[in-house]
Amino acid sequence: MRELLQNIDGLHIALTQGNMHIVNIILAFIMFGVALGIKLNSFKDIIKNPKPAIVGIIMQWVALPAVTFLVTIILNPFITPMVAIGMILVASCPGGNISNFISSLSKGNVELSVSMTAITTLFAPIITPFNFWFWGTLYGKYTSEHNNLPALEIPFSEMLFSIGIILGIPIILGIICARVFPRLSIRMRRPTTILSVILFLGMVAVSLTQVLNAIEPSWDTCAGILCVLLVVIIHNASALATGYYGARLLRLREANVRTVTIETGIQNSGLGLALLLNPNIFPTDTWDANGGMVLITALWGIWHIVSGLIISRYFSRKPLN
Repeated sequence: MRELLQNIDGLHIALTQGNMHIVNIILAFIMFGVALGIKLNSFKDIIKNPKPAIVGIIMQWVALPAVTFLVTIILNPFITPMVAIGMILVASCPGGNISNFISSLSKGNVELSVSMTAITTLFAPIITPFNFWFWGTLYGKYTSEHNNLPALEIPFSEMLFSIGIILGIPIILGIICARVFPRLSIRMRRPTTILSVILFLGMVAVSLTQVLNAIEPSWDTCAGILCVLLVVIIHNASALATGYYGARLLRLREANVRTVTIETGIQNSGLGLALLLNPNIFPTDTWDANGGMVLITALWGIWHIVSGLIISRYFSRKPLN
């Protein structure tokens, strides 16, 4: 399995400057749509009943990256460092914008879902680069000791600056729009969400196309892609389990357990793709082989929708206690 993944790792996936601008615009639009749903009343509800939100944030900001790190260590004999770094990057991203929809299908606490998405998105410019730097550096030290590989230099300041621009500006504009034009923002929210999902899937499709164009069709290549998909499924299952059992352990009520599970298992992998394909963050002279990172992030973007729909189907058939 490791040899198959090494073939994928050896690919260099890059976008032209024009395409990179398009990716950033798409991501900014998605973040603007998320910000339209951020209301001050949601934070007031959190102040009145903070436990579910605090548990959810801990699961997403602390438990998920830590569990991901442990999974990369367990899978170390079978996966490559680039694949592992891709997993850590996904785990460092904020919650995905479709989590609110999946939470409603699951009969979860939609208000909690919206609040968690809002909080993780607002603080993503700080939390995402920090978690990626911290856990990525820790994994780099592990691989340098056990795999005789040079320690990777995990970008922090460049990522902090880029995320601040990519996320910060559209989030601020979205919050201002929702505050100044509340009726317009309500009417915009549904079509914006639908268009965001379509654009996100388009971004994932472009990334996958770039990967497929860079490889020569062969049985080993197909097997390598299936291996990456298997890693994504294992990683996503561990994320969902982290949210579910963490919320259960901390005695949240059933609707909140479902929401925390979904919020922990659905990540904004679109942000991960935008970061990976940004040469200012991952320069080609250092990260010349990024196929494993890009592919695992892109496949996560597809799989977490599938797994979210599956788990929502399971939850919706169970009564709320």
